[in-house]
Amino acid sequence: MKAELLISLRMSLTVSLLFLLFISGVVAQDGWGVSYNSKSFCALKGSAVTMECTYTAPSNHSVQKAFWTKELVTSGSEPPDLLDDPEYRGRVQYLGDEHSDCTLRFKTVREKDQSKYYFTFITDQPGGKYQGEGGVDLSVTDLQVEVPERVIEGDKVTLTCKTTCRLTVRPTFTWYRNGHRLSSSTDQLHLQPVSREDAGRYCCAVLGLRSPEVSLNVRYPPKNVRVSSNTTTEGSSVTLTCSSDANPPVLNYTWFKEGGSSPVGSGHSYSALQSGSYYCVAQNGHRSQKSAAVTVTVKESGNTALYAVLGVFIFGIVFGLAGWYLWKKRREPCKQDTSPANAYHLTSNE
Repeated sequence: MKAELLISLRMSLTVSLLFLLFISGVVAQDGWGVSYNSKSFCALKGSAVTMECTYTAPSNHSVQKAFWTKELVTSGSEPPDLLDDPEYRGRVQYLGDEHSDCTLRFKTVREKDQSKYYFTFITDQPGGKYQGEGGVDLSVTDLQVEVPERVIEGDKVTLTCKTTCRLTVRPTFTWYRNGHRLSSSTDQLHLQPVSREDAGRYCCAVLGLRSPEVSLNVRYPPKNVRVSSNTTTEGSSVTLTCSSDANPPVLNYTWFKEGGSSPVGSGHSYSALQSGSYYCVAQNGHRSQKSAAVTVTVKESGNTALYAVLGVFIFGIVFGLAGWYLWKKRREPCKQDTSPANAYHLTSNE
């Protein structure tokens, strides 16, 4: 009974050891083995990545060549060394040795570097070629700032710095608005509540690498609605102008005269023909706001008054002449007709 228990315990320990070797990336066979410290990496485009690795060879073998490659080993060929590839030359450095260290470093990661990488070594003995199974998956991502599509002043808004994969190195985030650094150090920036002063260009950064800028557009109803007038104090009208601060800009201005309930005009400007107090109402699709009233005085100009006086004077002259003519006609006595025809007629009667 004790013997069976001992055998069972040994088998359990053996299985457990094999399981631990498997999940750690070690493939041991007659002294051969490669261990990748991490089976996958998620790195920022433009950042540096270090793939740590250890390996072993049989004691009677001497390692002649150790390298990294993107291809699997086949029985009849040697895969290409990563350092010989022009796409990697100058950006990739082998930090290992010919004994146990097989660490590889990417100085700057490019998007097209996303691939699976294998460590391989060759010894001085026949058949002395070994490649670590499984390899290391390298994923490359960039930073993108996600903003809500429609933001209205007063909303609770969260901006998120996103990646396509979870970064292997725990990052510290930095946020910028219009080029100025903000206080947040996480992957989210909270603007609660958001105001029109928060509008601008935002980007996030990790390890000094910044995302593209995105614009945060904050919509708000009209503010600071005000009326201004021209400097003319005399004339047939006074031009009033309504202005405001709004996003989107105000497209609908309505004019009112104090004391009345109906609009007297519309548009950015209004010509007041009568003296009184006027105000405008601005509306941009969110809400409306009323301006303070402005009092204007419309006076007739000197030329207008002169023309009016001349018109009255001329009318008086014409009216007087017409009356004099009619009066004269009524007072004039009838005259005897002394034409030759009448004279002949009188003679014949004699």
